[in-house]
Amino acid sequence: MEDILDLYAEPYQPAFPVVCFDEVPNQMMSKIKLPLPVRNGKPGRYDFEYRREGTCNLFMLLHFLAGGRDEMQPI
Repeated sequence: MEDILDLYAEPYQPAFPVVCFDEVPNQMMSKIKLPLPVRNGKPGRYDFEYRREGTCNLFMLLHFLAGGRDEMQPI
């Protein structure tokens, strides 16, 4: 663990970037009903019914020392 933490203490070198990789599974959903509009000072209403459209994985690379990130597009 200390060896990994030492990588972040080193100065930034563009030829040898230090990146962190993260993967998050995600559930894709679509709404079935449109929200009801605001009426007579009452807030709009939303229905929580949805249609499941499958799953996907989201990937991200974090460049801590360079101060950036890259999102990868699903295949």
